[in-house]
Parts: sequence; C-alpha cells; structure tokens
Amino acid sequence: MPGRHINDHQMRLYMKFRHSDGVATAAAKAGFSTATGYRIAHDPQLPSQKEAVRGRRRPDPLADIFDAEVVPLLIEAPGLRAVAVFEEMLRRHPDLGTGIRRTLERRIRDWRAVHGEEQEVIFRQTHEPGRMGLSDFTDMADLDVTVAGVRLDHRLYHFCLVWSGFEHAHVILGGESYVALAEGLQNALWALGGSPLDHRSDSLSAAFRNLDADARTDLTRRYDALCEHYGMTPSRNNRGVAHENGSVESAHGHLKKIVRDALLMRGSAAFDNLAAYRRFIDEVIAAKNRRAAARIDAERAHLKLLPDRRTSDYEEVIVTVTSSSGFTLRKVFYTVPSRLIGHRLRVRLYDDRLDVFLGATRLMTLMRGRSAGNGKHGDVVDYRHVIHSLRRKPMALIGIVYREQLFPREAYRRMFDRLLEQLPDRIACRTMVELLALAHERACEAELADILTTDLDASRLPDMAALRRRFAPDPATLPEVVVTLVSLSTYDILLNGVAA
Repeated sequence: MPGRHINDHQMRLYMKFRHSDGVATAAAKAGFSTATGYRIAHDPQLPSQKEAVRGRRRPDPLADIFDAEVVPLLIEAPGLRAVAVFEEMLRRHPDLGTGIRRTLERRIRDWRAVHGEEQEVIFRQTHEPGRMGLSDFTDMADLDVTVAGVRLDHRLYHFCLVWSGFEHAHVILGGESYVALAEGLQNALWALGGSPLDHRSDSLSAAFRNLDADARTDLTRRYDALCEHYGMTPSRNNRGVAHENGSVESAHGHLKKIVRDALLMRGSAAFDNLAAYRRFIDEVIAAKNRRAAARIDAERAHLKLLPDRRTSDYEEVIVTVTSSSGFTLRKVFYTVPSRLIGHRLRVRLYDDRLDVFLGATRLMTLMRGRSAGNGKHGDVVDYRHVIHSLRRKPMALIGIVYREQLFPREAYRRMFDRLLEQLPDRIACRTMVELLALAHERACEAELADILTTDLDASRLPDMAALRRRFAPDPATLPEVVVTLVSLSTYDILLNGVAA
C-alpha cells in the first residue's frame, strides 16, 4: 500500500511468485507496486538486512533534562507518576510546552522497563474440585436500595467455590466482622451441602480495628475454631493484597452488575422490609447458580460432609441493666422492660439482632443498632418499655436524650413538634405521653398514626377524649359472665356430712 514500507515476508512472497509470474503480477500478489518490484530486482537484499532507519528529524526536547533531572526523580521516588514528573518539568522549564507530555511518558515507561524496580508477579493457580472456598465482603451502597422508605447502607457477604463457581450472598447491615463472616459462611456451607478443604477470607482488618492484642487473639482463635468445626484449613490474605482472593474479588463486579440489572428489571430498588430484599438477593444468586448446576453438582462429590449442627455465629456479652431501663453495648443504648433493672443479662450479638437471655431463659430479640460515624452513640428504644414511668413523669419527655428514637412512627414525632408549638410544654408533654400510652395499651399504633397524620394535615390538635372513646374496648366483644349463687343450705348439708 502507498506510504507503507514492505517487510521481509512480502519480499519473500514476491521472489516466490517471480518463478512463475511477471514483475507486475508477482508484485500485486505480494501486496506492493510494480515499481517496487523493479527496484527489488536491482537490490535483492531483505528490508531487515538494510541499514537502520534514519534518525530524528527534529531536536530531542528532553535531551538536556531527561538524564540530568528526570532520571534522578525516578530513582529517588520509584512510585512517582509520569504526570507528576511532567508538571514538575513544566514548573522548572516553562519554555518546554505541553506538547512534550506523551514523549516524556513514553521515555519514562521505556526507562522503567530497563532500569525500574521489579514488579510483583501474580502466579496463576491450578484449581481442584472441593479444594478452595473464598469469602469476602462487598459494599452495595451505590445501588441505592431502600427498605421501608429508608436508604439501606449495607454490604454483601460473598462466598464462592473456585472450581465450580458456586456462589452465596448474605445481606450484612453492619461492617465487616467475625459475626458477619461466621453467619454468612455457615449459611453458604449449609446451602451448598458440604465444605471445601480450605477456606480463605480477607485480612479482616476492619474487624480487628480498635481491638487490643487479647481481643485480636480471641478473634483469630474463634475464626480458627469455626473452620475446624467444618474441617476446613483456614487462611487469610495479606493485608492490602486483593488479588490473593482474586476469584471472589472478580466475582464481586459480576454480582453487583447482575443485582443492578435485576433491580432495573424489577422496576424499583424499594422493598417493604429487609426480609423481602434478602429474598430478592437469594433469587438472584439461585438463578446464577442454576447456570453452573452441572459443575456445582460435580464438585459436591468432592466436598466434606457437614457436621451434625452449626456452630455459634454470634458474640456473647454480659451486660447490666441500669436505672435508665436499658444497657449500652458497642456504643448503642438499648431499652428493656424496667422490671429487669439491676439484673445481669446475657446478650448474643448477631449482625442484625440481639438475643437477650436471663440465665438460660430467652427474654426477647432486639434489633441491632449502630453508632453514628462521627463517634456519637446510637439508641434502640421501644417506648413500651418506659411508657409506664413516663406517664408518672411526662415532663421528662422534653429533654430525654433519645427522644427522637422514642417515637415509633414519624407521625408521632411531628405531632409532638406541633404540640410544643401551640401548647405550654407541660400540657404538650402530657398529651404526647397519653398518645403513646393509648397506642401501647390499645394496640393501635398504626391506626393512631394515621389519625394523627390526618390531624396534622388539617392543622388541628388531637382530641384525647374522642380518641379514648374510639379505641375503647367494644362492649359487644366483652364476654358475658353469669354467676349463679348457690343456696346457703347447701353448705349445711356439707357440714352435716362431715360431722357424720
């Protein structure tokens, strides 16, 4: 083609075709012009054997500075980016101009290829069925999932088998922790029906953060015990080296894309409750596993049998209920019934809940709270636990530290703000406490919230007398008890019988 130099291969083709064809035909078959064919007849030397290509046609703009200034920078700071070197050279030599950037980048790349530091080598591995299972966490905040109208800040615990590609995901509400790993891993193994020989997780650096040496040792021991319970050899990545968990790291991106596509197909990222969102994730993962069903079934034959039962996937903590009718755990205050004040409770701490025990008796399950990112403590408050005391001291409502969390629904909070605006503080507090007591005693929290919303929209205050009548017990539903009195002579007969 015009403007392009011929190569050795074209010239050898031309010489071969010349045995049977003329110059023009042989040149056309070799892909160059007839004139080039005649020139080859006078000079049969291969292009690669000729003299080197001509030198530069213009002065090298980096001739005076590359060895003198750029190379010392690269030696002193091996990780320095080429663009930073470019900006420094422009600062030192403003007359260079911006047109040298690509030239400088190519020159730096070539210099590093010859004189730069050795780079880390990634060794591709041969995988065997039933050998390796991987665990990791991936942040899903960018999907903008909402639950009950509130944006869900969450992660997914992600497990996969390297050989078959089996995957399992579990919604995690908090950060990376041993509890989240233990719960997610056990869910994955029981869904799979077996356990691999080896299990690798990330470094759990987030779980180890802010722990003392004893706590870190205990966490490591619990992780080792978890793997031992399922007959797996535990290992962890080196901190900050993501490619050591490459099979699951690469799967993160695919999983997030699949979940995003499924949300788009669904038409909404809004879910009524957390259970609905977890079912959605399970359906997405199940569909993904069905595509690799044959390979997964083949690997199951190489897995170890599961033990008879699961092991603990929680942390156990002893807490004391204070006079505030609650306890503080992990910088979060939880309320409990006031009859437990002064008692020591055993709390099992899961990723999304707390199970509370008094001795061996399970008392209740509380939603797990999280402290704020700025270090401020969180609150998990149930107004039913304190409403009886609040009725005796209604003015405490105005300054209680967890007031915003005390209201079970937004309508109650808005109504209290309205009451404070239009009534004296004492009356406003007494009215609000009576509303909460009514919601608790008559089990009408949701219906009462709807009425309060209507009152707010109509700019009127609640009518407590009308509300008490509306939510009073229906006489028609009360049982009719008829008591028949016996004659007193009956007792005389009984007495005579005893005397006899």
